[in-house]
Amino acid sequence: MHESQDTYHETTRFHEKLRELIVAYIKHGYVILNTFPKEERFALTAQGKRSITSIFLNYTEGYARKQKKTTRHLYEVAYGSLQESIGVFYLAVQLGFISKETYQPLFEQKEHIARMLWKTIDGVSAD
Repeated sequence: MHESQDTYHETTRFHEKLRELIVAYIKHGYVILNTFPKEERFALTAQGKRSITSIFLNYTEGYARKQKKTTRHLYEVAYGSLQESIGVFYLAVQLGFISKETYQPLFEQKEHIARMLWKTIDGVSAD
């Protein structure tokens, strides 16, 4: 196998793994968001669902784009949405909607995704 094919397969595996981690985070987040008080349905719950789905949607759109500048921008939006989503869960702890023990695994998932997503952003030149 040629070096370029090896690199292609490594990159493909990396992106597949990142997508899997994002989807797992979204599923985990939805389970927790659905436990928030009913009066938060149109507030923190909705904001949380928007931010966690935005991670995947912007990442996926960025991956599909050809122009590096657009790709990088969409990856950066995904990264911002990731940070926003964990902010929602942090507020949920502060407001007493979830425990620190519920929050911690989400935070760890977020950190793993953040490292991989940042590596992806760094890998795309700003052109």
